[in-house]
Amino acid sequence: MADVRLLGLTKSFGDIKALDTVTMTIANGAFVVLLGPTGAGKTTTLRLISGLEQPDSGDVEIDGRSVLNDTPAQRNVAMVFQQYSLYPHLSVRDNLAFPLRSPLLKTPEPDIARKVAEVADVLRITDKLDNKSTALSGGEMQRVSIGRALVRDPSIYLMDEPLSSLDAKLRADLRIELKRIQSSLGATLLYVTHDQIEAMTMATHVGVLDQGRLAQFGSPREIYEDPVNLYVAGRLGQPRINALPADLFAGAPSGAKTIGLRPEHIAQGEGKASQVTRVEHLGDQTRLHLRLDGHDIVTLTDVHTDLEPGDTVAIQPRNPLFFDASGTRIA
Repeated sequence: MADVRLLGLTKSFGDIKALDTVTMTIANGAFVVLLGPTGAGKTTTLRLISGLEQPDSGDVEIDGRSVLNDTPAQRNVAMVFQQYSLYPHLSVRDNLAFPLRSPLLKTPEPDIARKVAEVADVLRITDKLDNKSTALSGGEMQRVSIGRALVRDPSIYLMDEPLSSLDAKLRADLRIELKRIQSSLGATLLYVTHDQIEAMTMATHVGVLDQGRLAQFGSPREIYEDPVNLYVAGRLGQPRINALPADLFAGAPSGAKTIGLRPEHIAQGEGKASQVTRVEHLGDQTRLHLRLDGHDIVTLTDVHTDLEPGDTVAIQPRNPLFFDASGTRIA
């Protein structure tokens, strides 16, 4: 494992600037998640690190050394893609062993057998080693796909939305597994996704990309509690932050255009009267949809609430965030 540094990375495709002077350090042993919508530059970042693309300007350093002149194989990175990319005619064992049998690595067969057994145990697919990959479930195929990266000892693991094609339960299960595996191996991992839950639950650090620019980089807690702008504030949090006119409540600082209220930062019982429009009972929480002066607001309330659509609830801000007309945070 090694530190990976991106230094002013810029990449354009025609008139589209996919990355714009991105500078970021992925520390040795860190689990970094790049978060952003489609087109934000997440996959381009992975491709520049792996050597599948060359930057227009900037540098990529692995373990303190520029790798711009290295081939993808020489960079010693391992990628996991959104699609499984398994060989259907091979067994799980041979799919896992395939990277180790490359002419570049020339791994001895006894070492391959040992490494495959270790990774299969970590991924809990030991009983599937002799199965053809076509006989596996979606979750098992993705485990094998991840395993093909884990059998190597790369400088960094690069993962491109590897869980996005799975159903909700499998995604939740594999999120836990992937974090466990990364922690147990001490691996350096860069993971890209548009799923904020993956970012919040797995990452040691989150980089929020906005149209090719790195808007903010920090721990999930820092990004959530102290966003630099309204865009970043909207990337984390479920339900999403309520973005409302700053004068909807009293006390806005000078220059504030928008007040941002996390659902849990809305106190009930005092303040301005709002009308309940919908009550969502989700088991572990209840979401309350409100209407205040023509604005929709989502907050949380008691799980066993008796509130119903049409009821009136008084609300007021608690720990609000304020943003100016450009969306920049006002301290």
